[in-house]
This record gives sequence, structure tokens and C-alpha cells, in this order.
Amino acid sequence: MKKSLQTTLVHTDYTAPEGFDAFPPAIHHASTVLFKNVAAMRSGQWKEKNAYTYGLHGTPTTFTLEARLAEIEDGKHCLLAPSGLAAIAMVDFALLKSGDDLLLPDNVYNPNRELGRWLSNDFGVSARYYDPMAGAGIAQLIQPNTRLIWTEAPGSVSMEVPDLPAICAAASARGVLVALDNTWSAGLALRGFDLGVDIVMQALTKYQSGGSDVLMGALITRERALHDKLAMAHMRLGLGVSADDAYLVMRALPSMKLRFEAHDAAARRVAAWLKGRPEVARVLHPAFADCPGHATWKRDFSGAGGLFSVVFDERYTEEQVDRFVDALELFGIGYSWGGANSLVMPYRMSAIRRNWVGKGVLVRFNIGLEDPADLIGDIERAFGRLA
Repeated sequence: MKKSLQTTLVHTDYTAPEGFDAFPPAIHHASTVLFKNVAAMRSGQWKEKNAYTYGLHGTPTTFTLEARLAEIEDGKHCLLAPSGLAAIAMVDFALLKSGDDLLLPDNVYNPNRELGRWLSNDFGVSARYYDPMAGAGIAQLIQPNTRLIWTEAPGSVSMEVPDLPAICAAASARGVLVALDNTWSAGLALRGFDLGVDIVMQALTKYQSGGSDVLMGALITRERALHDKLAMAHMRLGLGVSADDAYLVMRALPSMKLRFEAHDAAARRVAAWLKGRPEVARVLHPAFADCPGHATWKRDFSGAGGLFSVVFDERYTEEQVDRFVDALELFGIGYSWGGANSLVMPYRMSAIRRNWVGKGVLVRFNIGLEDPADLIGDIERAFGRLA
């Protein structure tokens, strides 16, 4: 068929030769996905992932990333979301309805707390908060209408390490699902499914991307029926990620374990130094014996990453601690963690915790990939601004 120049600009006769191969996975950009014929269009099932139907439901790029993330967690199914919070919301909207009950740890990621408050205020779901160290005692809080228990190991600000096997056993005995926010360990230092968890959530924004430049979340499961419930919420909410962002995460995965171990070693060195400082009342690092849940961390975890918190001596006011934070030169003031650059963030714990009893100001540190000796020097110099 002879074509005009305009049609040729849209429909080319060229097809690239087959046989190209390279280490990086290909980036497939697509909203519309083409079918070979009508029969293929009608037989393709997006939930089965046996065909490509629409860009929102996946391309080879996103399918590959999902498979690799499931392998890391020793799961079977994975769904991607535009952020960690979007992944959390997907779980809640897939599994909860008006009249249901939701249990959240008191040290939960604050946007998850806000989501629970929204569900309670506007959707008829009761959201209640439990002591993150409750362990088997959580059984006393489970009601006939309790459908979901969120866990976070450890709490991403105050660092308590929950007894996941005890919580999961109590939940399983009552037919309640348990979701784990496993962002702190990136699936490298904690295997949630082996401890009884039903759903693992990760914010891929952190160690998986490693570049402080990607927002993405993932849900990983083993049970097909549970995955299908989540997948329907994924479809109904229209959640998708860009192929470019999926590629950035995949590009970073081969170095993730090496980076995680480097963050871990540097963080323990800085935390140990801080522990000996008179300005610091407590160092909240799960690998340290006096951190709440340390024995559980030692039993269930194989590493710690770069995130920990300190509580300043109560003689220092919030204003003084803010001056300390502002004086740091190698630490950016910002949320998140897992990137090459160190971060610091002061918290008003009374605003994000119901039962926080500490009196000193809490500051969270993310130790990046800088030389820890330089970071210690920076902190020591900034301590001078506390006076």
C-alpha cells in the first residue's frame, strides 16, 4: 500500500533486527498496548499477567521489576504503586469496609496514621492504636470485626522492634491479616513471610532506588487469593508507575545489598560515638542492647541499615536542638532515607505518638555513604551550637 508522507511519519515500514541483548532491562513506554488480533484482545487477562492489555496493568519493564522484588522477599506476587503511602492505601481499600476494625502500632509511619484517621472519620472503619511492644498481648485487642493489623519493624522514628511471630500467631488464630511495613530493612535484613506476615509493603523510594530521586512502593504476597484482592484495588484506584522509574529501581538493585551493608557499618560507628556523648540521653538503634525490642531484632534480623534516632538530654530545649540541626553541614534536613547523602530530622514526638514518655528532643539520623569520620566531625562541631 502506497502511503503519503504524513502517513509514513506515523506508520514506518522499518522493524529493528532481532537478537539484541544487554545487561540493562529494556524500558517499555506504553499507555496503549497493541493486540495481534481481536481474539488476542478478548483472551488476554491482566490479572493473570499472561498478556499485556494496557500500560496501567503492566509492561515487560514493570513485570520484571515486580518479579525481582518478589524474589528478594521470597514472595510470589508483587504490585507496584506510585509511592509507599499509595501501597499502604491499596491494602486498606482492598481489605477494609465500613464497620471493620483496623489495628495500627502507636509508632506507625505518620502518613499511615493519617490514613487511619481518614478511614475512621469518613469511611466508617474504626482505627485503633496498640503498643508496638504488645507482642502476643495484641490478642486482647482483636475484636470480631478486626480485619487487618499493620506492623512496622522497627518503628521508623522511635525504633521499637515488635515481636512479629507473636503478633502473627495471635492474628492467625482469629483469622486476621497482618501487613508489614518492611521499608527499614528493604527485605534484606528481615524475611516477613517466614515470621507469619501475610502482606509485605516496601517503599522503594529508599534503598531500592538508592538515588533519592524515585517515588515508588510495592506490595508482595504469597497467597494468590490475597494478591487478587489487592490487584483489584490496584486496578480500581488506577495506580501505576512510570517505566523510567521502574528502570531506575532495577538499575540500583544489583548494588543494594552492598550499599545497605555500608550504611549499616557507618551508622553503627556514628551511633556508638553518639552513645558516649554527654549531649545525648539515649541512642535508639535496634542493634544496641538498650533499644526496645533489641532481643527480637537479634533473633529476627540480619542487619540494620543506616537509620536510627537519638534523644537529646532534656536540659536542651527544642530551640537549641534546632540550632544543632541547622549547624550540620554534611547532613541535609529532609525526610526519607536510603540514599547516598546523610539526612537529619528533628521530631515533635507528642504530635505523632499517643504514649510517648520521653522528655528530650528526638532527632532521627540517616547515615549515608560519606566517610563516617567526617560525619562524626560534623556532628561534634554542631554540638557546639547547643550551648
